[in-house]
Amino acid sequence: MIEVENLTKRFGGLLAVNQVSLEVGEREILAIIGPNGAGKSTLLNLLSGLLRPDGGRILFQGEEITHLPPEARTWRGLGRAFQIPTPFPEMTVWDNVLVGALFGKPDTSKKEAKRVVEEVLELTGLTHQARRLAKELTLLEEKRLELARALATRPCLLLLDEVMAGLRPKEAREAVEVLRRIRDSGVSILFIEHLMPVVRALADRVVVLDYGEVIARGRYEEVALDPRVREAYLGRSA
Repeated sequence: MIEVENLTKRFGGLLAVNQVSLEVGEREILAIIGPNGAGKSTLLNLLSGLLRPDGGRILFQGEEITHLPPEARTWRGLGRAFQIPTPFPEMTVWDNVLVGALFGKPDTSKKEAKRVVEEVLELTGLTHQARRLAKELTLLEEKRLELARALATRPCLLLLDEVMAGLRPKEAREAVEVLRRIRDSGVSILFIEHLMPVVRALADRVVVLDYGEVIARGRYEEVALDPRVREAYLGRSA
């Protein structure tokens, strides 16, 4: 689905992302983990087009998209949900998702957009909340709405930035089931997460970043035992 080759991003003297390479296959769930400041969110901003790289390239379904703007990436099937939900508070859940459906692909008819909204609300468990105002939702419901708006753009690959942050354990387990349903519907997922039980439950593979560099990759059980990963999280003395 996506192939990243030697992606690099600098902020002045800070090398935030340093020659990162990775790939995500069809119907695969890839987790990006690492300590705070490792460059994870910067990487997602590069993939979604919010930042321009200083080096490297991004191929999406065989097409280079390195310098395309965010909306062009969305039209090609690259979706993004953010850690902090930002719905239109005075609009209903239905209308919030409708915005994603109408603008996620060029020339979408209102009839087609409505069909997409119904499917996405069912998939994310928000059907019964459709007529509520976004400002009335709980945190879990807001996060599901953020996810639903991204899904309404009809992505082939979904980028998620700590969508479990702030959720209780039961809510996180429910969110895991939602993401599994999304994967089973044919959408690949690349996600950032600090909750290791979520990573273990969801990820087919894991890539670990530290100081902007990939220090480990593989299955969860493999990277969890990697001494470089333990040092990055716990310090050299541990």
